[in-house]
Amino acid sequence: MTNAPWPPGSATGIGSLPGDDPMEAATVVLGELPDLPHLPELPARGLGADMIGRTAALLVDLAVEFVPSGYRVTARPGIDHRRGVDHLRRDLDAIEEAVGRAGEAPKVLKVQVTGPWTLMSGIELPRGHRVLTDRGALREFTESLSEGLREHVAEIRRRTGANVVVQLDEPSLPTVLAGALPTPSGFGMVPAVAEPEARDTLAAVIDAARSATDHPVIVHCCAPRPPVALLREAGAGALAIDATLLDGIPAALSDEIGEAWDAGVVLFLGLLPSTDPRDAPTLRAAADPALRLVDRLGFPRSILGSHAVATSTCGLAGASAAWARRAMAIARDVGKAFVEPPESW
Repeated sequence: MTNAPWPPGSATGIGSLPGDDPMEAATVVLGELPDLPHLPELPARGLGADMIGRTAALLVDLAVEFVPSGYRVTARPGIDHRRGVDHLRRDLDAIEEAVGRAGEAPKVLKVQVTGPWTLMSGIELPRGHRVLTDRGALREFTESLSEGLREHVAEIRRRTGANVVVQLDEPSLPTVLAGALPTPSGFGMVPAVAEPEARDTLAAVIDAARSATDHPVIVHCCAPRPPVALLREAGAGALAIDATLLDGIPAALSDEIGEAWDAGVVLFLGLLPSTDPRDAPTLRAAADPALRLVDRLGFPRSILGSHAVATSTCGLAGASAAWARRAMAIARDVGKAFVEPPESW
């Protein structure tokens, strides 16, 4: 991948942070992750600030409400939908103000959006079935998400003056592919989605994000066995995975990761714990999963400098504020060490 807008040795966050103050979160991210800051997500604020409600706020001509079983499509925006819109608006106000206070726009800003399969797994139709079970609804949601994403990117670019890259979060995709997603009632399972259909729907949203930003799209899946080949085939230019879960993976998955790296895909390697560890890892301990992966796949370690980004294993919403800040700082140091490794490596 030759058109990555972030510099070699970058580090970033997956998305979520602890707390409920958007201005404080934006200021911390811009300070700790200067090469590739991200728009913070603060789910501790409650309904509408979670990943489903937040992305539902971007949908065009579709609205959701919250019912006892979760989010559900509704005919018109109500208080639940407006809450998500309000949270997102405050986040954009905060990042715009934080950039203004910094006096200079970051070269690139990463924004996170729930991917189509995770989004449509987490929203019900009016009769109680999940959106992904209805082909017409699936198509409508995919188109609405794509259009909302374009508008979101344009607004962020206008407000901050930064280049924008998009990360699509797909934690539920492996469950969808395996047919392991329960129905809203909990008494059955949603039939497995075939890989070609999963790939094509994801590809439509990736295409929309790439055309809106003119940059590669990152897809994040922190599952122990992410569908790397499918994500590549859908057009992902970068993959965000939990590197601490890759020891002992099947040979087929190792091959998929190696082929992705060989093809120029950038790996966002989750290396720092997403919750407070007993002891903060040293620089070498934090980098070890990445070093083991490179050695096992037979690549020169220099590939980490050019085709890897250091990050936490997942979002940091469950961490203390102190560890969240520390994790970002260590990730930044690991990213720099990927480019200029210490002699002890």
